[in-house]
Amino acid sequence: MRAARLIKMVLLLQSRPAMTAAELAQELEVSERTVTRDAQALSEAGVPVYAERGRAGGFRLIGGYRTRLTGLARGEAEALFLSGVPGALREMGLEDAASAARLKVSAALLPSLRDASRTAAQRFHLDAPNWFREPETPELLPAVADAVWDDRRVGARYRRGEDEVVRELEPYGLVLKAGVWYLCARVARAAGDGTFRVYRIDRFTAVEAGEERFARDDDFDLPAFWAARAEQFARSILRAEVVVRLSAAGVRGLPHVVDAPAARAALESADAPDADGWVTVTLPVESEEIAHAQLTGLGPEAEVLAPEELRERFARDARRLAALYGDPDPSGRDATQPGT
Repeated sequence: MRAARLIKMVLLLQSRPAMTAAELAQELEVSERTVTRDAQALSEAGVPVYAERGRAGGFRLIGGYRTRLTGLARGEAEALFLSGVPGALREMGLEDAASAARLKVSAALLPSLRDASRTAAQRFHLDAPNWFREPETPELLPAVADAVWDDRRVGARYRRGEDEVVRELEPYGLVLKAGVWYLCARVARAAGDGTFRVYRIDRFTAVEAGEERFARDDDFDLPAFWAARAEQFARSILRAEVVVRLSAAGVRGLPHVVDAPAARAALESADAPDADGWVTVTLPVESEEIAHAQLTGLGPEAEVLAPEELRERFARDARRLAALYGDPDPSGRDATQPGT
């Protein structure tokens, strides 16, 4: 433990001109007294750590000293490729590995380039979770992530509705979608048909990695697999259809109120514009209830033609709105206001 901390201290000092005891203590997660003792130990071991006293003092390396302890371990190299997703790294338990990797890379760079990581971080940040929802880290995510990195089979218990099922899985990859973690895994052939499936991490109730490693299918492409499954899922839930007449503004707004596959399917099959510039489309929807909630967002730029029950529901909404706001005359002026 101390050896790793001493190496990290050297790399920190190598990547910066100087650091105060407080800064080192914060980075190393120890006390300032421990920082002083570690600096003394490094000095005794031949590492030229120089301590400057006073309010503006601190620690620095002298004589252009450079350590050769910059080789990346495999886990650090893998974590480095995910360093643009700090929240995901933290949730998978890889934050320390990524930090060590960044330090080693910084230490190997020319002095003029050592601020590259900071300047990049100030110019790009990925925030994966959805708005208006507090992200929750699944308790078993680190265990699943370890199995993914090590290609180890896992025995897992998984909630499916009210039931709980047991599966032996070969975990191929993790996907973070809108703040929700998913596992793409193949059901072990000994326990199933060997097909690839998708599991929500927060529905696992138990995960136990075995000692046995599985041989990955070299043809498996995680981004392509996820894209295909996401498209398949989006289409599978669209079990109903509504016929809608849209203004030009409604056509532009449709992709913002319904799912992308549904909007695309509707607009690709749209009729030619009528004399008023409106088009009629057949929109795939999950249900009439959801269609009502989604199409309400288009306001007067959409007219539901079928099914009749949904059209009547919008008609009732229109009558209620007219009662709330007054019935405007054809000129667009509010007939309830004096002088109109």
